[in-house]
Order: sequence, then C-alpha cells, then structure tokens
Amino acid sequence: MIKVINCKNKNYNKELLSFLDKRRSGKATDTAIVPKILKDIKINGRKALLKYEKKFSKNTEIVPSSQKINKSIKLLNPKIKKAIDFAYDRILKFHSKQKVKDIKYVDKFKNKLEYKYVPIQSVGIYVPANLPSTLLMNAIPAKIAGVKRIVLANPKLNGKLNPSVLYAAKKLGIKEIYSMGGAQAIASLTYIQKVNKIVGPGNIYVARSKREVFGDVGIEGMIAGPSEITVLADNKTDLDDVTTSMIGQAEHDINSQCVLITKDKNLVNKFKADVVQKLKKLPRKNIATKSLRNNGLILLAKNDKQIVDLINEIAPEHLELNVYNYKNYLNKIHNAGSICIGRYSPMAVSDYNVGTNHVLPTLGSAKFSSGLNLNEFYKKISHITLTKKGIEKIGEYATHLAEYEELDGHAQSIRSRMKGK
Repeated sequence: MIKVINCKNKNYNKELLSFLDKRRSGKATDTAIVPKILKDIKINGRKALLKYEKKFSKNTEIVPSSQKINKSIKLLNPKIKKAIDFAYDRILKFHSKQKVKDIKYVDKFKNKLEYKYVPIQSVGIYVPANLPSTLLMNAIPAKIAGVKRIVLANPKLNGKLNPSVLYAAKKLGIKEIYSMGGAQAIASLTYIQKVNKIVGPGNIYVARSKREVFGDVGIEGMIAGPSEITVLADNKTDLDDVTTSMIGQAEHDINSQCVLITKDKNLVNKFKADVVQKLKKLPRKNIATKSLRNNGLILLAKNDKQIVDLINEIAPEHLELNVYNYKNYLNKIHNAGSICIGRYSPMAVSDYNVGTNHVLPTLGSAKFSSGLNLNEFYKKISHITLTKKGIEKIGEYATHLAEYEELDGHAQSIRSRMKGK
C-alpha cells in the first residue's frame, strides 16, 4: 500500500525527487478551475461569490447574523471551550516572546537611520472547516503585532456554522466573520473584503488560490498547503508511536504527505502490517488510506549522513526525531518547518497547545521559509534623516557610483543638497 525506496540502490535519489515533485507540482490534482473562480469574483463580486458557495457548499448565507453566531457558540461543549482557553494562553505566551524592537543608528555625522516595524493594517485569515486551533495560531500573532482589522473566512461544515471556531473568534475579538471556503473565499478576501494580506493553511485549491492572488494581496512567505510529516525511527522506537504519527497526519487530507525514514528493515515490515490494522479502526480511514497510498513513503536508509541528506531534501513541514541519538542529526538539519524531539514530543500535540505555531511551510518551502510568526504581520519601513555635514560626506561617494551607473539624474539630485555643488 505504501511505497518503499531502498536507499542502497544507485538511483534512490532520482526516485525520491520524482516522488516529491509529483505532489509539489500539483499535477496530481486538477486545479484548473481556480483561476476561473478568482477572475469571476474579481469582476462580478458578491454575486459570483454566492454562486460558487451555492455550487460547492450549498451555502446561501455568506454573512452569519450575530444571533446565529451566539446561538452556535452556546451549543459548544464546555470542555472544548476550556481546551481552547488553555491553548490560547500557551500560544499567546510563546508568541509574545517574539515581539520586535525598532532599530535606530546614528553615525559620526549625526545621520539618523531607523528601521520601523509597522503592523499590517488588515489581515484575512482562512480557517478550514472545524479547526479552532488554526484560528488561534493565525490571529494571536496578528493581534500581538497590532493588526487592527482581522477578517475571518470559515466554511460551514455540513451546512452548519462551527461553534468552536466562532467561540475562538469571539475570544479574539474578531468582528468580521464570513461563511465561505475554498478558492472563492480567497478571491473574496482579496477582491471584496480587500484585506492587505491573507494567511492560513488550506487544501491544494486554497494553496493555489493564494499563489494566484499574490501581488494583488500579500500571503505568507511560505506555502501553507496540505500537511506533511517525516518520522525518523530506529530499532528502539516504539512501533505504535510511528504508526499513529503517520496515520495522524494522513487523516488530514488525501494530499497529505507521510514519510518514514529508518535504517531498520524489521521496523519497515512491522510498520507495513501495523498501519493496515490501525487504519481499520480510524473514523477517517478512507482519507488516510488514500493519502498513504498516493503520498506515503518509506525510505530505508543506509547511514546517518544519508538520513540527514534525505531530511534536508524532503524539507518536511513537521519532523519527528523519535530516536535516542537525535543529537547526531539535529544540528545538521536545516530544512524543516518544526522539529519534535524525542518520543514524548508527538507532532500532533503541536497542532493544538504546545504554544509554537502550526502554520508551517509545505511542498518543500521549508528550504527557504519559516513557520508563521509575528514578522508576517509587520512591514518594515526605513526612516532616513541626514544632516548637512552628513550629505556632504557620504554624497560625494554616492555621486561616484551614480555616474558609474550612468544615472546622472541621481548624481544631480545628490549634489543639489551638497555644499559647493
């Protein structure tokens, strides 16, 4: 059911890249409808938005009334409310440590250079169906950064508002709430609500939509697409830990990616048998089975160096180092969204209330980007205040470069401020 690559074989790397590229290219799923939806909503606005919501979600109410929101929240189990409160506090505390400071530098000519962190004015948050944890992960750092306007897009689940997401929204003080999902939600946030930036993970249609609208609106500096996990295990790793972590990620989405890396051939055989048994008891077994069949992979590695190389090539969203000697690998791993270390650190708990963010780079984007953090909600603006002496001293060298680059207008502008120009 799950593909195995023996890394002792000569062409293993080519086979791995082919496996990864198939999913990263998006060709496995036809998303050609996405640009059409975006264009239609850009031109026709709310009328087109409602058309697609009716078509894909049978939803006829984009803006839920405050009465319906409050009624929905009252239906929420108190136990879930407490769990959301607990997660809120931990996420808030950890992300508050990320607060930034403006930079100020004054040189010997009394020139003053400043770097100001300015909050983005408006942010749209996309939250898939019933994931209050995702709203917390996106909205808390935005609030800490000082974003004034936060707009929530959350599709209905089976035609109903989600009380847990709405409870989290109320706790966060979010007033603008829209019941919409998929590509049409991204189009609406961009062209109807006209936010400055859109954040939040989603399926492959949402991920493509965000890439398509980039430029008209900002998005995270990563690809927050379908979930991924890579598990490193050895002959001492508990089999149950491995199987449950792989299944736990696979149940997210049929496009989720689950990779097991090990040097132990016996573990591979045991895992293949165990995963079949555990899938039988899983409520979302159909999704998880498809995910593992299409995007699951076992890499049988030959040594530690190869393991490090494999992880850095995969650049997983989540990495579990469920091995005793994790220190042999940790400082050599440069490409990963988050790393869960040791057997008592299952990735799944980081999705909820560890305090770190679960909106992380996918599809290989961990090679060049980080998970969601406070920096995503700031712009950085330079302030430059030069003195009379300052422009005279540095201006001379600046004119040399301007003339060398054949930009005489630049040189003239600089000299216009210099003494004896």
